[in-house]
Amino acid sequence: MSSNKENSSFDFTGLKRVLQIGAQSKFLFWSVVFVAVFSACFSVYRPYLTGNIIDDYIQTKDLPGLKYQILKLALVLVFEGILSFFMVYLANVVAQRVIRLLRVRLYNHLIKFKLGYFDKTPNGVLVTRSVSDIETIAEVFNDGILVMLGDVLKIVFIVFVMYWMNWVLATVVIIILPLMMIITRLFQKALKNVYQEERTIVAKLNTFVQERLTGMNIIQVFNRQNAEYNKFVSINNDLKKNYLKTVFYFSLLFPVVDIISALATGSLIWFGGLRTAVYGDVSVGDLIAFTQYVTLLTAPMRAIAERFNTIQRGLVGADRVFKILDDDQTLPDKGKIKLDHVKGKIDFEEVKFSYVPNNLVLKGISFSTNPGEKVAIVGATGAGKSTIINLLSRFYDIDSGVIKIDDVDIHEMDLTNLRNHVAVVLQDVFLFNTTIYDNIVLGNKDISLEEVQNAARIIGIDHFIMSLPKGYYSEVSERGATLSVGQRQLISFLRAYIYNPQILVLDEATSSIDTESEELIQKATDKLTQGRTSIIIAHRLATIQNADKIIVMDNGMIVEQGTHSELLAKHGYYANLYEVQFSKEN
Repeated sequence: MSSNKENSSFDFTGLKRVLQIGAQSKFLFWSVVFVAVFSACFSVYRPYLTGNIIDDYIQTKDLPGLKYQILKLALVLVFEGILSFFMVYLANVVAQRVIRLLRVRLYNHLIKFKLGYFDKTPNGVLVTRSVSDIETIAEVFNDGILVMLGDVLKIVFIVFVMYWMNWVLATVVIIILPLMMIITRLFQKALKNVYQEERTIVAKLNTFVQERLTGMNIIQVFNRQNAEYNKFVSINNDLKKNYLKTVFYFSLLFPVVDIISALATGSLIWFGGLRTAVYGDVSVGDLIAFTQYVTLLTAPMRAIAERFNTIQRGLVGADRVFKILDDDQTLPDKGKIKLDHVKGKIDFEEVKFSYVPNNLVLKGISFSTNPGEKVAIVGATGAGKSTIINLLSRFYDIDSGVIKIDDVDIHEMDLTNLRNHVAVVLQDVFLFNTTIYDNIVLGNKDISLEEVQNAARIIGIDHFIMSLPKGYYSEVSERGATLSVGQRQLISFLRAYIYNPQILVLDEATSSIDTESEELIQKATDKLTQGRTSIIIAHRLATIQNADKIIVMDNGMIVEQGTHSELLAKHGYYANLYEVQFSKEN
């Protein structure tokens, strides 16, 4: 079934879904349809009126009547223009409402996805889906299906009126329709493949540019500018070739349509002229009216072929957007338990976890923390330390085992409630392109500036923030690039403190920073961990010697547990790790 859909030249299911979204603005949607019907009627009436003017007023030299008919024709043209304006305007209003609705729906869907989805999906692809793909869907309305509806109605009305006027001449003209339909169909099939390729290349280009701009320091440090430039040029060339394919098909289509139109007009004039001159059963006015009908008939047929281009591109974009909307990557949130307050007791019981199936990162680990304890987790890179943080906040679900907070399985807890009780401070702190204050409160209007300032004074970083040009309202550049690593971490400390969690997780929070910032962070850490259960993951063992418990991990397993002095006395893995690090520092 799916293969048939992929091979089909036109996605009727996708079109139906797009129209259903547009139809949610019922009044506007049906107003466009209403205007399309009236516009088609008036455009069909014009040639008929022209024929009558020639036969009944020009040939009979009825000048008073001619003036009235010309005024009537002018009014028809003016009314057509007015209807055309409303058609375009209302169609664009519907399109913009569809864009807004889809973007909101897509964003609301994405922010609920589990982190594993974002690990596998490039950001550039998601940006393309959220921006340019949705823009192409808008074209289905503002220059696509609704406008094409008017074109189809014109064709139907023209055929009806022509047969009503003269079925013989109408048949001569209608012979071109099957040929035009065949050409349009072939054109349609070719374009779908081209547009699918186009959206893939655009997503690839967006991903490439976003990654290179983010990693520009790496490119310059290793002198990879020319190599990356050549890759960029290659992707752009692919996009250019794809565009030229579209140009080729259009360059081929329109002359063919024009030739068929010319053949229809020539056949009509030859046959109709013969009937007029020899048999006299076709009037001059009817012949001229039919000539105009041929133009009116081929113009919407050509426009339909062109608008299939617009619709096809929009439906390819819609297909990609709907695939995300139909993808259920949300983390299951079936927990009903909401804890007003937690003491901070944490239990990991035989927890196994893998990011990739059959490749365990945690291999049945078990440990417990008492309320208010300061627990440190150490180990080599890749031992599984950071994974524990991800599991405690339920960014990922475990393969087996149980994780409990205050003896409650976290899978039975309401997800929002769970994360309200757990704050995380990461080494790679992410800051948004907004003010310091906004980065701290994260849009929470219940937290005032005074509360933030008081919290900053308590943990000892108020003077650092006030030293910035505009204090708490200083603008932060993208990802906080204008701040040092230590400054970014201090802001993340304040962010965690202001939300007053009972469980605090510090992920490698004292590495890669200057001495002054480290002292500030150490003081802030002491304040932050007071009265809270805290889990600290650090490479520098000197910062965790006063921890109530140290958990030593290696290759996804816990190999030792105890205090600093107890572990040194064992002369095991931790003691060796400490000795190596101590000798390096000295």
